[in-house]
Amino acid sequence: MNDSTPVIEVADLTKSFGKFEALRGLTLNVARGEVHGFLGPNGAGKSTTIRVLLGLLRADSGTVRLLGGDPWRDVVALHRRLAYVPGDVSLWPGMTGGEAIDLLGHLRGSLDEARREELVERFELDTSKRGRQYSKGNRQKVALVAALASDAELLILDEPTSGLDPLMEQVFQETIQEAKDRGVSVLLSSHIMSEVETLTDRLSIIREGRIVQSGTLDDLRTDTRSTVTATLARLPEPGALAPVLHDVAMDGHRLTATVDPDKVGDAMAILAAHGLSDLTVEPPSLESLFLQLYAEARS
Repeated sequence: MNDSTPVIEVADLTKSFGKFEALRGLTLNVARGEVHGFLGPNGAGKSTTIRVLLGLLRADSGTVRLLGGDPWRDVVALHRRLAYVPGDVSLWPGMTGGEAIDLLGHLRGSLDEARREELVERFELDTSKRGRQYSKGNRQKVALVAALASDAELLILDEPTSGLDPLMEQVFQETIQEAKDRGVSVLLSSHIMSEVETLTDRLSIIREGRIVQSGTLDDLRTDTRSTVTATLARLPEPGALAPVLHDVAMDGHRLTATVDPDKVGDAMAILAAHGLSDLTVEPPSLESLFLQLYAEARS
């Protein structure tokens, strides 16, 4: 497998459970060395896709390549090259966290002991406690330390920070960036939009078993309006802003509106003619893009 070969290649993937079509021709590509966001609401097909990638489900049709292999036929060999962290980790009740980390790590071949100790400290994990004593957040920490301390080429993370507090969320983001710097590839499924927005190089949005948007965040923003806020010395005449600005609302001399990406310069010129004293232009957040996409689907 050379550096130009995607670590995940999925084409026209279908999977049904009885009459329910969970995946309907899904296509997904994750490049080597990138962090790829995988977004969608509950029931959209994320977990089914991940289970197929992990070799836990067999697809009905389509092609799936993971690290150059077939996840169904080559499951044992591939699992020594990847690490998976689910959104609700279960641990052996009588085994300490440290023992669980070591076991999970050695199932993948080995652990980087120095990195293991560093991660335990950074995640503030007490490895002497037994599985039955851990909170949900601490169970997540055990799985994250085991995954990140391994030499896995690919991390498949499905809501990995579920149960972590904001401080540990920041530690998680730092460690994922460090893993990427080491050349590790990451498929990240998360409902935390700020997490995805900060970490991912590209992202794919799944709806009803299909990928409906894929690309960089800038790619997804191309056809979406930015939000404009401004303070004006002179109130505009009704309709004066209509050719350029949309959804215009005035609160005294404070204006809020939206503008197409290619009309920002025109908007500034129009607003400047009304005694513009301050201006903020904010591109749409990932959360707003996501909500807009699903609102359009329902309409």
